[in-house]
Amino acid sequence: MATVRERLDADLKDAMRSKNESATSVIRMIKSAVKYKEVEPGATSPLDEAGILQVIGTLIKQRRDSIEQFKAGGRADLAEKEEQEIAILQKYLPQQLTPDELRAAVQAAISEAGAKSAKDMGAVMKLLTPKLQGRAEGRAISEEVKSQLSKLS
Repeated sequence: MATVRERLDADLKDAMRSKNESATSVIRMIKSAVKYKEVEPGATSPLDEAGILQVIGTLIKQRRDSIEQFKAGGRADLAEKEEQEIAILQKYLPQQLTPDELRAAVQAAISEAGAKSAKDMGAVMKLLTPKLQGRAEGRAISEEVKSQLSKLS
């Protein structure tokens, strides 16, 4: 199976050949963000798969924040453009967890951490975050953890 980096290179060529401007710009944005991350002081170059997925996750999070701002400002056209970019970005992430799979993973982590209340959220998140990297958004993970821990106390 091709790495994310190889898929990005191949998809960029395809997007340029087919003159798909939105895909071309989004893939260039990903490649640029990855390159930027690699040249940051103290960064390991080149980034591994997990590092690239983390960059893509960050880009998706930025787009979601922008969508909220655009909708609040009455700019549905710009919000729609950001949503299209998210759709392209998500193609490079692993298959996302369903809500049931996320719930089960959180339950397993809570029992593994021996969590008893909301105070143990940090320990549960520390177990879950590396396991679910790229397969679920951080916000969704933390909301599910909060929800389940609140039922315990």
